[in-house]
Amino acid sequence: MRIATWNINSLRARTDRVLAFLERHQVDVLALQEIKAKPAQLDLSVFESAGYETAAHGLNQWNGVAILSRVGLTDVQTELPALPVWPADDSGVVEARSLGATVGEGLRIWSLYVPNGREIDHPHYQYKLQWLEALRAEGARALAEDSQARIALVGDFNVAPQDEDVWSMEYFEGRTHVTEPERAAFRAVVEAGFADVVRPEHPGPGVYTYWDYQQLRFPKKEGMRIDFVLGSPALQSAVRGSFIDREERKGKGASDHAPVVVDLEF
Repeated sequence: MRIATWNINSLRARTDRVLAFLERHQVDVLALQEIKAKPAQLDLSVFESAGYETAAHGLNQWNGVAILSRVGLTDVQTELPALPVWPADDSGVVEARSLGATVGEGLRIWSLYVPNGREIDHPHYQYKLQWLEALRAEGARALAEDSQARIALVGDFNVAPQDEDVWSMEYFEGRTHVTEPERAAFRAVVEAGFADVVRPEHPGPGVYTYWDYQQLRFPKKEGMRIDFVLGSPALQSAVRGSFIDREERKGKGASDHAPVVVDLEF
């Protein structure tokens, strides 16, 4: 089974790219982030015509997540438990940043779009840390319930866990994505039992999944590694290969993220 994750940065703007990607790489399950639409605003029938069942969760023109699967799609869950609200006041809501479903041979996959954090002294930064703690707690709970559970936590984590995961630590000094609290929150998810299943085959430095549209970051090779497939022990042992499709960052109308693809054999 081939699974993939991709921050698409507007599904409506890149439906054709997604269809071509699914066909070219014969992807069985694709988790999408930043679909930037309510489900009713999307033409999901084009994916259904291509043989994929669909689930999407979006509240407005921001955020939003989806899962496309041609190997079954059941037990859809639109929120991780105990997520914080944003803003952190009476007007706050649980944003559309997580979507879970069971696919294939009992694989529980979560499409995740972790909050950006904005600036270190911004309330969104604390929101990000709280969000990651909710993810860790749910992952730990699921593995405590069944240590052999097949679970994939995939998506845009908005954290660069290691110095080699950004093109310049000097540039990122005093900025989000590389601070120790963010990295500690990411490590806590890993330590709960979820390993990065791509890095062993594709170590850094210079292995990125995101390049900002500004400042010609892509041609300059000034990127970040912030998109991950974190697998439970049962998933880790099933990995047979992986790659980052850097070609998808090229050309007119590309997302600023590249897809991350993993092959599994249970």
